Amino acid sequence: MASIVKRKNKYSVVYSYTDENGNKRQKWESFNTAAEAKKRKIAVEYEQETGTFVVAEARTVSELLEEYMSIYGVNTWALSTYEARRSIISNYINPIIGDMELSDVNTRAIDKYYQGLLKVKSVSTQNRKPNNEYCSVHVVREVHKLLRSAFNQAVKWEMIPKNPCINATLPKEDHTPRQIWDADTLFKAIELCEDDLLKLALNLAFACSLRMGEMLALTWDCIDIREESIKAGRAYLFVNKELQRVNRDALDKLNDKGVILKFPAVFARNTTLLVLKEPKTKTSVRKVFIPATVAEMLRERHRELEEYKELFGDEFIDYNLVFCNPNGRPMEGSVINRGLSKLIKGNDLPPVVFHSLRHSSITYKLKLNGGDMKSVQGDSGHAQVKMVADVYSHILDDDRRLNAQRFEEAFYKPQTKELEQQKPVDIPSASDSNLIAQLLANPQLCAMLKDALLKSET
Repeated sequence: MASIVKRKNKYSVVYSYTDENGNKRQKWESFNTAAEAKKRKIAVEYEQETGTFVVAEARTVSELLEEYMSIYGVNTWALSTYEARRSIISNYINPIIGDMELSDVNTRAIDKYYQGLLKVKSVSTQNRKPNNEYCSVHVVREVHKLLRSAFNQAVKWEMIPKNPCINATLPKEDHTPRQIWDADTLFKAIELCEDDLLKLALNLAFACSLRMGEMLALTWDCIDIREESIKAGRAYLFVNKELQRVNRDALDKLNDKGVILKFPAVFARNTTLLVLKEPKTKTSVRKVFIPATVAEMLRERHRELEEYKELFGDEFIDYNLVFCNPNGRPMEGSVINRGLSKLIKGNDLPPVVFHSLRHSSITYKLKLNGGDMKSVQGDSGHAQVKMVADVYSHILDDDRRLNAQRFEEAFYKPQTKELEQQKPVDIPSASDSNLIAQLLANPQLCAMLKDALLKSET
């Protein structure tokens, strides 16, 4: 049997049920009106009598998101996406609207929630300080994407009649172009760099358009730097994995989905692990040809690692990684980032992040190949050419000046020459005894005189 309990302005249908473990539990379902509650009470009692009763799940936003993560997220998302979405839910959704009943969620409530989010303090994630004191517009838009997808599933699962996020009003986001180094600045930095491994990282990011995780996951079996390959211009590297630090709980929830190798934790109490995992998209798996100079740097790195192996002996853990610590263990991006930051500050270079070198790489490849986006997409591993065109192809000042020069040559100089050629010819004075002879000998002069006479008549 079920009963109706009124609490403030809500009507709750209360009933008992037995869970999958055989434990007896009580369930409360809240409704806005007494009529809705009575309708639900009759349905519960009928289903219990006929043996068709199923416990209603996800009455609140947090319950919906938990179910959404466990059903949709686990089967659809990669590890990095799963962790990012879970962080958004725990930091910016559940603490604010997690207890809200699904029946109370409408577009107006979502609009107010988004507006209020901009006044919420940013939360540190994975021991990284946030860039902004308060929740940024970008985070609000990420929250919206997540909620819109979750409520879409709720509609499909017939939990709610329509998605309240569809017509929600989002704050506008101003995209600040990422600062990049031009070639002169980059090679000045490389020349000043005294860390050979950082120097190799800078060259690989620029020459091969690599992401940090892809570069740190490079293994020697995916690189062809044989002498004959370099001479023939066929040296290459094959990108088929990336290095990432992930939460152990996320690994368990996703059953190690996409994980190629889990590195042993340094401390048993660590809640995170370093893993080699599949790239996030199929297009990220790619073959990238290497300039001969960079290939020689890789050969030198290989010789250096052989010396480390001999020096450390059995203490060297060989994972076949190009970027690793002297004992063979994987190297994290923080090591590269610290080295780059030190290089920039120590030499008063324009401040950029490591990923900016990927932007520089793609920009210069587009410049050198005359805008062949498909070939650049092959190197960068983007799923869509639009990303190459809109996000990564920075406009260089040199190119803009060259455009002005080309316009001058193509459009303005020919016009100037034409005007010079059309300068009026001096007409001889009437007193000149040879006037008629000159007119007959100069058709252009005749035409000009004829036009002048016609205009004077009109």
